Amino acid sequence: MMVEELAGRALAGPARVVFIAAALLATLLALNQLLNLQLFVGVVFIENRYLYLLAAVLFPLIFLVLPAHGRALGPAPPWYDWLLAAAACGLLLWFAWEAERILAEGWEYSAPVSAKLCAALLWLLVIEGLRRTSGWPMTIVVALISLYPVVAESIPNPLKGTAQPLADTLAFHFASAESAFGIPMRAFAEIVVGFIVFGVGLNFTGGGKFFNDLAFALVGRVRGGAAQVGIISSALQGSISGSVISNVISSGVVTIPAMKRTGFRADYAGAVEAVSSTGAVLMPPVMGSTAFVMASFLGRSYGEIALAATVPALLFYLALAVQVDGYAARRRLMGLRAEELPRLGAVMREGWFYLPVFGLLVFLLVSLQQEALAPFYATALLLAINQALPQHRMGWRKLGDFAVAVARALAELAAILLAVGFIIGALSMTGLAGTLANDLVYLAGSAPLLLLVAGAMTSFIFGMGMTVTACYIFLAIVLAPPLVKAGLDPLAVHLFIMYWGMVSFITPPVALATFAAAPLAGVSAMRIGVQSVRLGAAIYIVPFCFVLNPALLLKGDAATVALSVAGAFAGVVLMGSALQGYVAGLGVVPASAAGFAARLVLLVGGLLLAAPAPVLTGLPFAAGLALGVAFALFGLALIWFLCKQKPIGRNSP
Repeated sequence: MMVEELAGRALAGPARVVFIAAALLATLLALNQLLNLQLFVGVVFIENRYLYLLAAVLFPLIFLVLPAHGRALGPAPPWYDWLLAAAACGLLLWFAWEAERILAEGWEYSAPVSAKLCAALLWLLVIEGLRRTSGWPMTIVVALISLYPVVAESIPNPLKGTAQPLADTLAFHFASAESAFGIPMRAFAEIVVGFIVFGVGLNFTGGGKFFNDLAFALVGRVRGGAAQVGIISSALQGSISGSVISNVISSGVVTIPAMKRTGFRADYAGAVEAVSSTGAVLMPPVMGSTAFVMASFLGRSYGEIALAATVPALLFYLALAVQVDGYAARRRLMGLRAEELPRLGAVMREGWFYLPVFGLLVFLLVSLQQEALAPFYATALLLAINQALPQHRMGWRKLGDFAVAVARALAELAAILLAVGFIIGALSMTGLAGTLANDLVYLAGSAPLLLLVAGAMTSFIFGMGMTVTACYIFLAIVLAPPLVKAGLDPLAVHLFIMYWGMVSFITPPVALATFAAAPLAGVSAMRIGVQSVRLGAAIYIVPFCFVLNPALLLKGDAATVALSVAGAFAGVVLMGSALQGYVAGLGVVPASAAGFAARLVLLVGGLLLAAPAPVLTGLPFAAGLALGVAFALFGLALIWFLCKQKPIGRNSP
């Protein structure tokens, strides 16, 4: 849920007070809007005024917490950062004051001079805020695309569009409901705020320790138990927090040393943590903030998206667990000793209060479909129980730290989403989004698989320079429409884009998750990255499986869904076994040409079982499934035969 942790100032004095006040005010604004409380001047704000006010509370904080450059990383913000924060707040409050006029007079197309001037100043501040949160590469991309309407007529086809004057373009970005304050910011204001508050609250009440201890108690003693603990604890933590980097650090500080102590190579241990933490953002019930933006794009409930994402996420973790088990079996790595592990009963007595909190959250999300209010109710219950227990109670200082962390997480995400909204606005203003989709469909012709591969590569490239949410938003506008027009399921397409936006976290040369794991593992990030690509193979394959066969998203008749899901689970087990060279019940596949061939046949069989789609095989569903079974059985038979052969010793006749 939270954006990745960035280096920033250790806030104290007036800046700390401002952050605490901002956290409280942002939470009250969101609750006032969602519950119709009429806390402010006895009214619930019209939507655009609410968005401007929320941005006025949060966005200026970026200039106080993130310095303009490394040399300015002092304990207190310099005067010019206070000035930038005040300017950003003032400009956004001016837009909030004029909210009704903006709607009534259509300022997105005919703004007065004062609005154009304010929009120009605010555009500069948003671009600077993006630079501080995301660095120069993403800033340059967003800035250029945001100004694209100015030169749209001069660009050759298929990127040619309707040109607009610079002043009108900048006014459109802040006055329309299709740019900075479009879908991304609306999803943030309506849903994401609550989940960020909940995620931070979970961390501050000791949720990370509870997840780690629970995983150790459950699977610490099994073969390769330390690595399996890393998988489970990372999946539990990341599915709630939504932050890959903080997940690697908070979970990996315990699991990586435990893996190394039980015989796992340092690079492999780091890769297990990096891959499992990356996949956690794709795991329901909460997932990352991207899922809520997706719900807004598709006009569907979050519960529907979370339900559809369940099987792919389980496939990802099953493939990872199978590979880890194979690695441990080949190297005879045992689990941790009983005396090293916490007892399940003690863990549950210590952290029992998390169960009703998660139960309430899931009930409100899935059964009542209260996506916006669920995290606030869950946070209220969490804090009430935590503060009622003397051994867990937070003092005033820690409560202040909690509020500061909430404000910072909200501010960083708001700054990114405001800027990424410019991309949507530029494409909307020029009419390019629709024409580009048609051009891509025309180029792909009757080969949607080629369009999918191109989409995967595009998602991967953009994922290198953007956050997952930013990457998803851009591709949801540019790439999703042509994929849907090519006949693919809309929900499957959007999940496909989300998955491939995550790939860069574990794929060199960027591989941010591996860089976070490197200091904990004591080995280079590139060595961890090489292992991560192999361990995380499912994140590259599973998206193609469900986009080609939407039954894996639980869509279709019961028989097809059941066969598809069963085939997919069997398929990822076979693929994981083939990649690691170990098949449970048969043993280690010999390291020979015949062994390699058998593993390749098994890998193909697993892939065909996981995605027996006509687009991939050219056969009807049932025939594709049968082909997968045939390959799988042939591969298993070859491996059984090879494993039964006794190696010829030096003294054998």
